[in-house]
Amino acid sequence: MPLVLPRVMRRAAAVRVAALLLTLAPVADAQEGAQPNGAHAALAAERYVKPAPEIVRLVTAPRHLNATLEHQSPGGRYFLDVQSAGLPAARTFARRWHNLGGLQVDPRANRARTLTTKGASAIAIIDATSGTRVTIAAPRGALLSGPAWSPDRTRIAYFASFDDATYVYVADAATGRARRLGPAVLATLVTTPAWAGNGAIAAVVIPGGRGAEPTAAPVAVGPFVRMTDGVTKVKTRTYADLLEGPLDMALVEYHTTGQLALLDARSGAVRRVGGPQMIQSVDPSPDGRYLRVTLMQKPFSYVMPVSGFGRAEQLWDQEGRMIAELSRRALRETDIDDDDSPASKARQAAIDTMKRAVAWLPNGEGLSWLKQEPAPARDSTADSSSTPTARRRDRLHIWRAPFTTEPETLVVSTSKIAEVLFSADAQTILVAETSSGTGHVYAVRRAAPAKRHTIWRMRGLTAALEEGRGGFGGRDGGAEDSTAFYRHPGYVVTSPAPGGTTAAVVSPDGKHIFLRGIRHAKTYLDTAPRPFVDRVQIETGVKTRIFESPAQAYESVVAPLDHDFTRFVVSRETATEVPNYFTRAAGASEGGTRLTSNRDYTPEITGAPRRLIPVTRADGFTFWVNVILPPGYREGTRLPAMFWFYPYEYTDQESYDRTKRTYNRNRFPTLGPRSMEYLVTQGYAVVLPDAPIFGDRGRMNDNYVSDLRNNLSAVIDELDARGLIDRRRLGLGGHSYGAFSTVNAMVHTPFFKAGIAGDGNYNRTLTPNGFQSERRDLWAGRDAYLSMSPILYADKLQGALLMYHGEEDQNVGTAPINSERLFHALQGMGKTAALYMYPYEDHGPATEETLLDLWARWTAWLDLHVRNGGKPTDLVQ
Repeated sequence: MPLVLPRVMRRAAAVRVAALLLTLAPVADAQEGAQPNGAHAALAAERYVKPAPEIVRLVTAPRHLNATLEHQSPGGRYFLDVQSAGLPAARTFARRWHNLGGLQVDPRANRARTLTTKGASAIAIIDATSGTRVTIAAPRGALLSGPAWSPDRTRIAYFASFDDATYVYVADAATGRARRLGPAVLATLVTTPAWAGNGAIAAVVIPGGRGAEPTAAPVAVGPFVRMTDGVTKVKTRTYADLLEGPLDMALVEYHTTGQLALLDARSGAVRRVGGPQMIQSVDPSPDGRYLRVTLMQKPFSYVMPVSGFGRAEQLWDQEGRMIAELSRRALRETDIDDDDSPASKARQAAIDTMKRAVAWLPNGEGLSWLKQEPAPARDSTADSSSTPTARRRDRLHIWRAPFTTEPETLVVSTSKIAEVLFSADAQTILVAETSSGTGHVYAVRRAAPAKRHTIWRMRGLTAALEEGRGGFGGRDGGAEDSTAFYRHPGYVVTSPAPGGTTAAVVSPDGKHIFLRGIRHAKTYLDTAPRPFVDRVQIETGVKTRIFESPAQAYESVVAPLDHDFTRFVVSRETATEVPNYFTRAAGASEGGTRLTSNRDYTPEITGAPRRLIPVTRADGFTFWVNVILPPGYREGTRLPAMFWFYPYEYTDQESYDRTKRTYNRNRFPTLGPRSMEYLVTQGYAVVLPDAPIFGDRGRMNDNYVSDLRNNLSAVIDELDARGLIDRRRLGLGGHSYGAFSTVNAMVHTPFFKAGIAGDGNYNRTLTPNGFQSERRDLWAGRDAYLSMSPILYADKLQGALLMYHGEEDQNVGTAPINSERLFHALQGMGKTAALYMYPYEDHGPATEETLLDLWARWTAWLDLHVRNGGKPTDLVQ
């Protein structure tokens, strides 16, 4: 008979019972601080346990001490290295908090929970011209977050989060000396300070006279109520947490209502602006005379998270008087707006024509925004198939302070403008737009706004000015046109401007801008990507290359140190060298000042033998698999192997192949506390296969089960033929969608002795409105939903399954009940399984105790069921 260990009570917004259920023999719990002997004991222990010492060292390696240069100062000379405090402890995560429709609040400290669980122990100021460092240390018992440079780059403001409150601090950039300003802040929605001119810092503080937190009535006053009207379709994703009643609504209002205040950085004086409101964001003008303030609006919702609540963006003066409402967005009532009702059409029309990309001009002149004209009214009597659609004009507007005149129109386009960037003096405008599949980036001079100077125009690329906003790459391979992809034109180089704005870098003579991009090679396995910077003459579009990464390393430009791009900072790495930062001079391929001394803390893993192997399925589709082998591996040795994977969907071989074009042979291996590669220290081969699911667009999951089976079968056959793995000793695992796919593989294939599945969904009927890339609902894609629900095939599960799940999993569609119900089913059928429910954890373990405990149980599980095939072991954990 399987043993069901006692259930453990946990703390949460609404306490419920969580289970630790194991099909293992009874084992007495070890004394605190001792380690249980044997795999069974490690698996059954009802307390946190630790893995082998070499795994402990790898998981807790101080990789957080390696510097990352960010937060460049206005003027470009200085950077900040925000030094993480490392892995958090369970006691930090155990603090009482509220889950309020996706808003997680630490009520004791009046802040977002993330400011309690994560933060920095110090902030280092690095001078890029000399490499010298000045350190701002955290006050005792505090974590630092949200650093922001003053416009004159002499000071840095940041939040310091103590046990019971968060305060604004300001530090001198030359010495690192810091002092506290003002009263405690309300950091639930506004989680960073903002400079409002040189001398003041804008923050939201706790309102005076604030009452006690709302509490539940001692006796319920009624039932939980939800109703639909039988007409309106309210189709939403399967959110983990939504408001549940009037108390939750009251708590949201209580914990988001704050007082906007300006804190004088010199005197410490506090000036309150306006009255208490539900403030979502604050963005002062560069000169500090005005503020853009976004307010959360009622009504609240029981079917959408807080992020979907209505909001109004307003322009205030320093007294808190509203000058104008800049935009308003109503409560989002559905994720999938397929309602043809007049109300739905009106809502979409309002969104379609609202002000977009509202921002301060870098020179402090005023505001800019984009706004598209309304769609023309349709003639209901006309034949829509023969009536040409009129092209709607999109406009870039500016509104000058003191905002007493009408806004001006700077640019008019017959295509929808995707993005704009201004130069620091706001006299040059860069515009990106895409029309009929052609991306176009052009410059406009304020002095001659009707003339456009093309920077680049290319079919097959989405126009973008800043990296991360446009289609040059990504999982789907970016541009459909491969020729366009390999002719990557680059993104406009930007730099911070005073007042917290960002501006395009324009040469001092005003004649040039700079593009930063990556040149990819069609022979990507042999030729690494090479980042570059081009100087572009605005009037002619003529380009001159001023930097390109060497072929033997990957050097990526971080930021220029001047507006003529004569000196800049690069991040340099190779497959065997950890990334570090250096200054470079234009035209120089090496030399310069080294700014960081980052280390490789896990050389036995980063130096382990690695193989990138092509695999061809029986149906002809080809994909790739990464294999990491133990240090000192001898050719021909067949190893027990652990597969770790995450499937993605594609329409055809070409769309899959496009995702591999960004492969970089010069990248240094990236490792974290949960990297499966650590298993090579235990004698396993670690196999990281791609798992492409192919099918017609919108129906890819019709082939999910067969493609999953074909992928894994092909990988095993290939690695077996190469003599790398022992196909009789294989494990399989994954997290989230990888966990879901792990269990599907174990019920639909006979290949694996054991599985590890974390934070997964195992019953697709619990996500009836869609999941992952599946856009059909359950009733339109019934066969796919049912065939992909492994709980319906749990009787066919082969191998031993270990599941783990965070009790506070907030991810869409992966509620902990998935793991609990699957375990319940496996228990009823006498299958070999284990379930570990981790207190306080979200969608992915984060605390040191949980991470080490997981590794102890993973290695014990694999040693028991894969390495030893279920035979007795005297393994000591």
